[in-house]
Amino acid sequence: MARDYYGILGVDRGASDQEIKRAYRKLARELHPDVNPDESAQNRFQDVTAAYEVLTDPEKRRIVDAGGDPLESAGAGGFGGFGNGGFTGGLGDVFEAFFGGAGGGGGRGPRGRVQAGSDALLRMRLDLDECAAGVSKEVTVDTAILCDVCTGSGTNGNSKPVVCETCRGAGEVQSVQRSFLGQVMTSRPCPTCGGAGETIPDPCHKCGGDGRVRSRRTLTVKIPAGVADGMRVRLVGQGEVGPGGGPAGDLYVEVQEKQHSVFVRDGDDLHCTVRVPMVDAALGGEIDIDTILGGSTRVVIEPGTQPGQIAKIRGQGMPHLHTGVRGTLHVHLDVVVPTRLDSQQTKRLKEFRKLTLEDQIELVHAGSSNTGGLFSRLRNAFAGR
Repeated sequence: MARDYYGILGVDRGASDQEIKRAYRKLARELHPDVNPDESAQNRFQDVTAAYEVLTDPEKRRIVDAGGDPLESAGAGGFGGFGNGGFTGGLGDVFEAFFGGAGGGGGRGPRGRVQAGSDALLRMRLDLDECAAGVSKEVTVDTAILCDVCTGSGTNGNSKPVVCETCRGAGEVQSVQRSFLGQVMTSRPCPTCGGAGETIPDPCHKCGGDGRVRSRRTLTVKIPAGVADGMRVRLVGQGEVGPGGGPAGDLYVEVQEKQHSVFVRDGDDLHCTVRVPMVDAALGGEIDIDTILGGSTRVVIEPGTQPGQIAKIRGQGMPHLHTGVRGTLHVHLDVVVPTRLDSQQTKRLKEFRKLTLEDQIELVHAGSSNTGGLFSRLRNAFAGR
C-alpha cells in the first residue's frame, strides 16, 4: 500500500514547493535527533525527510499523485529485469548510463538540499581485562552537528532560498554533443547550486548556508563484555549530520585489543604458560594464578607431568559476547630442567638415577607406540598419520 507522503508532512495534495519546504523545516526543528533524542522522534524524522525528498522531486511526486509509491517501486526491477541494480525508468536511463545524462532531454530534477549524513569511525584501544569485563569510556568526537542558529535551514533570519538562476530549479544543466549515434543530450549537476535547484542569497552567518557546523563533543561509549579485536560498537545517530540539516549517520567505535602480558586469546579461550621445575613435574604440585576477571584459580600439576602437557580449566576464559558463558583457560606446563647443579644436587641426582635402572637412554623405534615427543609428532604429521 502506498504511503501518504502528504499526510506525513501535514500538507494538502496541491501544496506548492515552498509550502512543502516550510512544513518540512517546521517538523525538522521538532524531530531532529540533535533536538529530540527520543527514538520514536528519530524514526518519524526519517519518514518526514523521505516524504520531503519524494514530494520535492517532480517525477516522484507524479508517481505519488498517480497512486503509487516511488520508494517501493524503485527496487522492483523494470527495464530488462535487472532488479535493484538495473535500470528502472526506461529508455532515458539507458542513455544516462552510457552518456552521463538523460536521453531525449528528460531530466532527473533537483536532488534537494537536505541529504543524509555519513557514518563516522573511531578506534578505541582496550586492555584484555577491559574486553573481558566490559567498560564505559568517554570519547571525544569531531563531527558535523546541526547548526543551532538556523536549525538546518541554512538561511539568515527570515530569508528564504531562491530558485537557481543557472538551472532555473532543475538542479542540472544540459548540453548537446555529436557522436556516431547522432546528437546526444547529456546532463550534469548545476555548478551554481550543486544540484539542489536553489541557492541561498543570504546564508546563515554561522554555517554559511550548509545547515551544519563542526563541533567537538564528548560521548560515553558502553563496551560490552566479550568484545574482540576488530569488533565495532554502533551508536545510532551520532555520526555526521547531513547537508541541509539532514539526518545524522551512525558512529562506529572499533575495538583494538592490546596484547596481554600473561594471556593469549583464542576466541573465548585463553592460553598461558606455567614454568614447572623438574622435581615438581615428577612429584606433582599446585599453583594459584590470577584470572582475567579477577580472583585466582588453582592449577593442579599431576605427578609425572610431561613437557608440553596442558591443564584445562573450564569457565576461566573470556565471556562469550552474547551468552556470557566463559571459555576455557589452557595452562601450558613448561617443565624446566636445571642447567647448573651444585655438588650436593649432582650427588642426589646420581643416587636417584641408580634407583631408576629401568629408565635408560635408548633409541626409540619409529613404530613404537611410546613415541610421544616433539620429533615424533612432527614425523607423524609429515607422514599423514
